[in-house]
Order: sequence, then C-alpha cells, then structure tokens
Amino acid sequence: MRVHLVNPSHLAFGVAVITPRWLYVLAAATPARFGDPVITDETLAPLDIDTVQAGDVVGIGIHSGNALRGYELGRLVRARGAHAVFGGIHATLYPDEPHEIGGATTVVKGDGDVLWGRVIEACLAGTPERVYEGGRVAGEGLSKARWDLLPRDRYMWASVQTVRGCPKHCSFCSVWRTDGQQARVRATDAIVEEIVELRRKGFRFIALADDNFYPVALNDLRMADRRADKSTYQRLKAIRDERFELMARLEKLPRDMVFFTQITMEAAEDPEFLDAMRRANIKGALVGVESVTPEGLKDVYKDFNLAGDALAARLQTFRTHGVHVLGSFIFGLPSDTPATFGATEALAEQANITFAQFVMLTPFPGTVDFERWEREMATNPTRVDGIPLTRHWLIPQAVRPKVYTSHPLMTADEIRARTQAVWDEFYSLPKIWRRSQCVRTLRGRLAFVLVSKLYRQMYANTGIATDSARVSRAEKWARLLASPTRRLFAAPPMPDLQVPN
Repeated sequence: MRVHLVNPSHLAFGVAVITPRWLYVLAAATPARFGDPVITDETLAPLDIDTVQAGDVVGIGIHSGNALRGYELGRLVRARGAHAVFGGIHATLYPDEPHEIGGATTVVKGDGDVLWGRVIEACLAGTPERVYEGGRVAGEGLSKARWDLLPRDRYMWASVQTVRGCPKHCSFCSVWRTDGQQARVRATDAIVEEIVELRRKGFRFIALADDNFYPVALNDLRMADRRADKSTYQRLKAIRDERFELMARLEKLPRDMVFFTQITMEAAEDPEFLDAMRRANIKGALVGVESVTPEGLKDVYKDFNLAGDALAARLQTFRTHGVHVLGSFIFGLPSDTPATFGATEALAEQANITFAQFVMLTPFPGTVDFERWEREMATNPTRVDGIPLTRHWLIPQAVRPKVYTSHPLMTADEIRARTQAVWDEFYSLPKIWRRSQCVRTLRGRLAFVLVSKLYRQMYANTGIATDSARVSRAEKWARLLASPTRRLFAAPPMPDLQVPN
C-alpha cells in the first residue's frame, strides 16, 4: 500500500511559480509507518495512473476551479481499487458532491493537518466514515511541510504559511467563512525554521501564503481599545506584536532573500508595519483593490478601500515604503461601465503598481455573491451542456463560460473582450520594460520581463480567451518561458545556514 497526494489541474506547464503547500503539509502529516507519500502536482505533469495500485490511499485536494479534474481522478483511482479521499475548500463546502460525482471513499472537511493519519488507517481497515470534520486547527497545531520530498528545479518560489483566517468579509471571498475571521497564527520559531530549511535547498524567493498577513488593522486596535472589556484589545495586540516579532526574525536572514505576501489596503495606513516589512525583505504583496470606483467597492462590501486619485495615492504609499504591489482588480461588477476598463488600467499605471491581475467577477461557492446569484438564478435556471450554470465548476472546460452573472449594461462577451484588452495593454512589452526599472541589474530586469509575460500567459490568455487557438498558443508560450524564468530565480543552496535567534 502506498499513499498518494494529488493536486489536480487540466493544464500542465512543466514548471510552476509557487509550490502547492498543502501537498507537502499533508505529506508531513502522513504517519511514517506508511512510508513517504507519492506526490503529484498536475500543474507540472498529469498523474501517471499506472502508479496507483489496488489498496492505495489517494488524497485529492480540490477548489472550485479544479474540482471537475479532481472528480475525474477520483473515478480513475477507484476503478483501480484504490481509495479516493477528497479534501480542500470545495470539498468542505460540498461534501456530498465528491461521493456523487468523484467516486469518493471519504471526504475531509476543513483542515486535514491532524486528521489525515486517522483517515488513512480507517481506509485500510475498511471502516472509513462518509465525512470527517477537520475543523479549524489552532495556529500551534498547523503542520510544517515535508520539503525534502520537493522535486528539484520545478518551482520558482517556495511557500510558507504564517497565519490562517481573515477578519474581513468581502462578498466575493469565501476565506472568512471557511477559515474563519479570527487569525490563527503559527509560532514564529516554526515559521523561521521552515524558511531556513528552504533557503538551505536553494530557495531565496518565498511566498508567505497567508489569507491576510496584516490581520490586525490599526483601526481594529483603536476600536477594541475603546471598550471597557480589554480582552479583545489584548488578543489583537498580541497578534500584532507577533507580526513584528516575526518580521524582526526575518530581518536576520540572508539579505538575498525575497518574500511576497497578501495584505489588505489598510496596511497603507500603518507606516510602522510597512517599514518593518521592508526591513524583513517582504518586497511585494498582493493587494485586493477590486474596483477603482466607490460604487464598485460597495458592490463587493469593500468600502474600507479608497477610490480614484485617493486610491492611487494610497497604493503609491506601499512603493514609498519599499513594498511592491500586485494589484487585484475585478471586472463585471453591477456598477461597471465600458469606461471602467480603461479607467482601471490608467489608475494601475498612475499608482505605479508593479504587477496587476484583472479578473472577471465569478460567483464562487461559499461567498455572499454566490448565494445572491444562486437565488436570482432559481427563477430563471440556465444550463450549459446539460449542467446548471450555478454549478459552473462541473461544466467541461471547453464549453465553460468565462462570465456567469448578467450585467445591466454589457454582454458577457463584451466584458470578457474588454478584460482581455486591459491585460494586453498593461502587459505590453514597452510598459513592462518601463516598470522593470524597479530592479537595478540587467539580469533582474530580464527576470521581470519574463515573469510578467509568463504571468500573463498563465493567468490571462489560458483563463480568459475563448479562442482555442489563442489558448493553445498561450499554453505553449508558458511552457517555453517557464524553464528559463525559473533559472533566473534559482540561487546557490546554503546548506550550513543556521536559524537566527
């Protein structure tokens, strides 16, 4: 018997940007008596089904975007007499679906860090439960990863998690519902030890793969301090103090290291925090801008953000403090007009953000947007290839729509075409080269150009274009760019690196 862990994907590029951390966390949670698990990340290469034998246990992690491929894999491994164990955010939200469509032996809801060994044993004993409740593991119980199982030369960035959960309640996001609104913070020692292990292996670029690296905003702290009961204030202050302790430890690591994370716009109001990020070599962050208009921000329950010129100034604050922004924008909001697209690209340029992603509004399960859309669609159900549109993740990729919700002013195809045009404009070669001035060396600027083009091919053309020829070309270009880009991120291993105090 062998244990397998599979990250499903319908596209494989040979090289990936960031390590899928959950694979290696569950590998660490696999009891030693079962041997090292066989790990397959299908963004690198598809699962070789011949490696799966009768009696094996196969863990398949799914989100809504790869659920259909995950169910295909589940049926394949069950046909070979193996056990299919589903987990991940989508399985947590729809625990019956893997049984109905994916041939699941069992489903794990919530965190699998603690439960995984018990699930394997139950499968081998022939007594698995239909559904296991993993719940939310406390910060000190979050597992480290088995990075010794990582394949060589296949990833540009490694990933380490420092906190789970997000205190916000954005309408398009399910994290605050599935992972909770209270930050579950890992111990600083465990985080730093894992980072040192990765630098020893030659990774100097590391993503701090957190739901929100800035879980306590200054305003949250002020409001808590006004209450007579100081317990919430003390809890929030302890979390904030831990963030500064972690960044002080990161500051002692080799100066060639680069960290990237995800934070909310509110961090721009906290210069002390931004300066600590800079000193810790956290040089970039994904910031959810979402919309450049006040009306759009109300659409997504994110009116704590700014709009217009004030938004551009706020984004420039990150750059002033040495933190580069990957701005995330959403198109297709009810308040959007045809003019919104050009205005968004212009603001991204005005704000001098380093990278940007432009996504189309997609109602994902577990979100406020999805619940509202599902209620609206109940009165006028639409099917594609015989599948309800409200179960869009089950529609085959070849015919799956790119835009799902109706819009008062624009057709779905117009939204898609305008979104593609913004990607094309922002990632045109002259604009990429101008933005590459943020790095000083020619090698650095070359890396910047290649990463920008690779990012566009992987996340724009393959995800937005409806022209199959364009999608095919994008996949080929991504494969060609991926390998040389990875080499630009590689660094000599530092096997003797010690954990700083």
